[in-house]
Amino acid sequence: MLYTISNDHLRIVIHAKGAQLWSIQTLDGMEYLWQGDPRYWEDRALNLFPQIGLCTDGKYTLHGQEYPMDIHGFVKDTVLEVAEHTDTRIVFTMTDSPETRTYYPAAFRYSVVYELTGNRLAIRFQVENRDAQTIHFAVGGHPGFRVPLEEGLSYDGYRLQFTGADTVKRAMCTAGDCRMTGEIVEYPLDHGAIPLSHELFANRVLILTDMPKEITLCAHGGHRQVTVSYPQMHYLGIWKWLGTDAPYVCIEPWSGVSAQEGVVEEYSTDPRKIHLEAGATYTNDWSITIV
Repeated sequence: MLYTISNDHLRIVIHAKGAQLWSIQTLDGMEYLWQGDPRYWEDRALNLFPQIGLCTDGKYTLHGQEYPMDIHGFVKDTVLEVAEHTDTRIVFTMTDSPETRTYYPAAFRYSVVYELTGNRLAIRFQVENRDAQTIHFAVGGHPGFRVPLEEGLSYDGYRLQFTGADTVKRAMCTAGDCRMTGEIVEYPLDHGAIPLSHELFANRVLILTDMPKEITLCAHGGHRQVTVSYPQMHYLGIWKWLGTDAPYVCIEPWSGVSAQEGVVEEYSTDPRKIHLEAGATYTNDWSITIV
């Protein structure tokens, strides 16, 4: 089922399955969000919990016991309930169930909040620990944006622009399946930017860390742009379907990353997981601003 929020600047549509953004339009009808295409990527803007990326061999351990876990977790495949809905704000929630406890043995309530203010869509991930012990997870977004956004512009005319940085760090991953190698390298920017090209995504996702907490998709000679802000996220994934000419780019704020190559990770001691004590609530706020 689809739900809509809107104001004098934007119209946002969200699908209840995964609480996934389905459309981001300005009032002139211009679509900014990637609209899905099975030739490249049929999704549009996944929400990720409790896993970012892949687990080695599709599994992890918790206190030594082994559990299965799909890529990017299970929220993406779950129809969430609507707990609140006004003209400019909507809250989606899910709680644990006998099914989720077979692969994620924890009592929790997960929420995604979308709220419009002017031309800015604020997004909040909230996790409540309803368990008697600490729970362990990662959260992240996976929105794709159309490139180009305007006629007459090309994919390689676009860039991802940071402010106030000449270099960032890249967390290296394997080709294809993009599992972490543990290596962190300097990643120089071009006048503070990452120029887009199809070659950039030949065989690996670009995973950044130690970077400014805001990035803008824009083009020389273009008027429309997208800014993603992620003040609490430690990583930023930049991706499109590898080895293709797919006309989009995903800007993905993440609290964590995929498993280390060849390692079945123990959630309770993974330093890249959030470890939330019993009874506590975790929130992570980020946003998408449309021009």
